[in-house]
Amino acid sequence: MSHQNASVKSIIFALSANLGIAITKTIAAVITGSGAMLAESIHSFADCGNQGLLFLGLRAAKKKPDHEHPLGYGKAIYFWSFIVALMLFSMGGLFSIYEGVHKLHSTEEVKNPLIAIVVLSVSMILEGASLWGCITQIKTIKKKQSLWQWIKNTRQSELVVVFGEDVAALFGLLFALVSVIMAYVTGNPIYDSIGSIGIGVLLVFVSFFVAAKVKGLLIGQSADEAIRTEIQLFLEARPEIDRIFNIITLQLGAQIMVAAKANMAKTESIELMIKNINVCEKELKKAFPEVQWVFFEPDIED
Repeated sequence: MSHQNASVKSIIFALSANLGIAITKTIAAVITGSGAMLAESIHSFADCGNQGLLFLGLRAAKKKPDHEHPLGYGKAIYFWSFIVALMLFSMGGLFSIYEGVHKLHSTEEVKNPLIAIVVLSVSMILEGASLWGCITQIKTIKKKQSLWQWIKNTRQSELVVVFGEDVAALFGLLFALVSVIMAYVTGNPIYDSIGSIGIGVLLVFVSFFVAAKVKGLLIGQSADEAIRTEIQLFLEARPEIDRIFNIITLQLGAQIMVAAKANMAKTESIELMIKNINVCEKELKKAFPEVQWVFFEPDIED
């Protein structure tokens, strides 16, 4: 539950920052005629839509299991995270590249560049605050892992998406700021076009990174290695179990399915062995609240 709270808070931080930034950038783009600024405003509006999709995914993931989906709807968040990656690629990256290429041969200078510089500078502060909020939430759940290790190992696609968006937005703003300043100082609008293309390439790169991360979760990925190890050690320490042959975990959004093949401790009857299995399942769920489904296969060999 704390993991989902971290996701919700990060999305709210990002949505609040991006909505204010998007409106401000749009006004500045109209006043200045800057292609880089227009690309940045489209990027921010796309980010607002993306955060709405992530909220939709988190809500869908909470639906209870039914006959058609016996393991629940937890993977819905992965689907919507993948859609966000596609939007970053199309509405963000490709549009920015198109806008930059379209203006490469333009001779129209950027108007009122000081307005663009001020807006971009303020936007960088707001976007930096959003990124700081996301990193703060990640710190509450990543334990002893470094940030990069957490990004590689985490199964929380929505937090990876928000982090990727914030990083892309911050560097995109930097590209736009540099391009507007260069266009103003040199009087050559080609720098504005180059800035727009640079923003587009950055967004395409981030979208591919996010899509690759979510792909494994969509296909079906185990719980992260640390949790798998903890679950195995927990079961091996149970007096009802003599030996663990194999454990399979499956990450389903915020929930986990566990399938264990084990040699149960000798008992006087089958009924007592079944009772011991039920005790193990109950205690496992108590120790790991994220484990929602447990399947035991008692056996004498692997």
